[in-house]
Amino acid sequence: MRLVIARCSVDYVGRLSAHLPMADRLILIKADGSVSIHADDRAYKPLNWMTPPCTLEERPVLDDTGEETDSRLWVVENPKGEQLRITIEALHHEHTYELGEDPGLVKDGVEAHLQELLAEHIDTLGEGYRLIRREYPTAIGPVDILCRDESGATVAVEIKRRGGIDGVEQLTRYLELLNRDEVLAPVQGVFAAQQIKPQARTLAEDRGIRCVTLDYDELRGIESDELRLF
Repeated sequence: MRLVIARCSVDYVGRLSAHLPMADRLILIKADGSVSIHADDRAYKPLNWMTPPCTLEERPVLDDTGEETDSRLWVVENPKGEQLRITIEALHHEHTYELGEDPGLVKDGVEAHLQELLAEHIDTLGEGYRLIRREYPTAIGPVDILCRDESGATVAVEIKRRGGIDGVEQLTRYLELLNRDEVLAPVQGVFAAQQIKPQARTLAEDRGIRCVTLDYDELRGIESDELRLF
């Protein structure tokens, strides 16, 4: 992990264009090749980023006379030719630290069992759904379930025991990454949980993510004792 605190501007060059004006920011360069730019707010969400695989090349910045300036240009490019062009005006701090292999997030027993049961009964999500695989690997972690709906469209499913905003944000990051894969895109999202908080449901639906409430007992083949109106 390489951490750089610098005064910089950032330009994204690709399918769209975006510009971050000059300001002090944190730049993270991870061992997997990803690069992300952060401000001192927005919690963990970066202002802009490039997912792996990508390359980082450092270039000089020239003035009008062709002489090198004190500024440096970092060009981060992916295989599609999209670029993050980071112009560093002042480097305040830089540190590299080897974190080692991470064991990953371990789900609690109920979430792990919900994932297993839903994979076995994938038609719980709708008629014609077909499982691709559980724990589908991505550069930022495994997607709980990847499947296809009746029309053949790819669907990513994030499973929680209690669904909150953090879970929706996690699924959003997976969808952003998966939709860059031309083989899988377009990828839809399903947020599945035993309980989904109202704020999480509102955020998910605003982002086009379908919410599904899971009945643990029904998935296990046990009839619920609760009286139901529908």
